[in-house]
Amino acid sequence: MDNLLILIQLVIAFGIFNVWIVRVNKATAWRGGNATTMAEEFRVYGLSDSMRSIVGALKLSSAALLLIGIWLPALAKLAAVVIGVLMLAAVYMHFKVADPVRKSIPAFTMFMLSMAVLLFRG
Repeated sequence: MDNLLILIQLVIAFGIFNVWIVRVNKATAWRGGNATTMAEEFRVYGLSDSMRSIVGALKLSSAALLLIGIWLPALAKLAAVVIGVLMLAAVYMHFKVADPVRKSIPAFTMFMLSMAVLLFRG
C-alpha cells in the first residue's frame, strides 16, 4: 500500500507541475470555456490574476509537499487537503461556466487521488 500511495503522490505532484509549469501557456482539451492558456482560463471563470497567482502558488507548493511527504507523511496529508479543496473548486468552476462534464474529469480525478493520500497515508 505504501508504494501505491507514493505512486499516487508522484502522479499528483508531477501532474500539477506539468499543468502549472510546462503547459501553463499551452492549449489543452481540459481548459475552461475556450481558453488556450491558464490566464485565459481564470478569466473565463471570472477570477483575477491575483487569484491565479494564489492558486498557482498553493498548487505548486502543495505538489512539492507531496514529494517531501514521501518521507514525512504528515506533510503529504496536509498537501492532500489543500489540493483536494482546490480540485473541488476547479470542478465547481467547470460547472459554473457550463463546460461539458468531461472537462472536469482531470480535476475530479486529482481530487479522488488526493483523498486517497489523505485517508491512507501514514
